Amino acid sequence: MPQIVILPHPVLCPEGSVIDAPAGKTLCDALLDSDIDIEHACEKSCACTTCHVVIREGFETLGEPTDKEEDLLDMAWGLEATSRLSCQVVLGEEDLTVEIPKYTINHASENH
Repeated sequence: MPQIVILPHPVLCPEGSVIDAPAGKTLCDALLDSDIDIEHACEKSCACTTCHVVIREGFETLGEPTDKEEDLLDMAWGLEATSRLSCQVVLGEEDLTVEIPKYTINHASENH
């Protein structure tokens, strides 16, 4: 069972967290199941970028993103070379370190 290190996020996970999640589950579901309320405005259907994360460690162990995911990532705030949509990342057996960006482009829910 992979271990996921979530780096501190000022709102969603101020202290950071370490969670265990079964292989085969999406990263988004693993975060939500661990009470880390990452946004997922499209209900995890790969139609927005609100669940955007940056994989700080373990990126190379993940499957390749689809063309659709890559197209959406181009619109994500704070895009980096190791950015992924957490709803599309299927966990394998390898550990990950994940950073949730401070902002999303979800104008309907932003409180800033």
